[in-house]
Amino acid sequence: MNYLGHIYLSGYNELGMIGNFIGDYVKGKRFLDYPVDIQNGIILHRRIDTFTDLNPHWQNIREMIRPVYGRYSGVIADIFVDHFLAARWFYFRQNKLSRDVKWAYAVMLKHYPHLPERVQKFIPFLIQHRRLQSYATIDGIETSMRIMALHTSLPDHTKKGIALLKANYQQLEKEAIAFIHEATQEFLT
Repeated sequence: MNYLGHIYLSGYNELGMIGNFIGDYVKGKRFLDYPVDIQNGIILHRRIDTFTDLNPHWQNIREMIRPVYGRYSGVIADIFVDHFLAARWFYFRQNKLSRDVKWAYAVMLKHYPHLPERVQKFIPFLIQHRRLQSYATIDGIETSMRIMALHTSLPDHTKKGIALLKANYQQLEKEAIAFIHEATQEFLT
């Protein structure tokens, strides 16, 4: 799962959400440098990543993407799952996406000193451009993919990736929703 999925699977636990959100940026035993509740969020992030990698629905999504993105197919699978989560947020959370994202942004700003420097640098952009809310639309996903291609090692196959999403939307949606249900059962019940 990408950012939105990790926020979702944190429930409404502030420090746990911070840890879960920054999990990719805290390597090895560096998590021990954080307060216990943030440590628990980082550990949750790692558990979610392991669960995701082993989940057959997520694997099916990744395999559908592999012809376009190769070894980066998992990154795009995470983004696509976040799209379907955002698009159906009310179904999963019984709350508006915009309300929950505002809460998450407020928590991030409240605990800004705990965020790794790399995260501190992109949080203002994330908030200003309403990036997490934008995941609910294909245009928003396309923008995120383009930004990632500019700032990471992700190849810019955005046009092909979006074409693949549109051409296989129902099958990808079916797999993503099944995956989100299983992750919800595993981490939120």
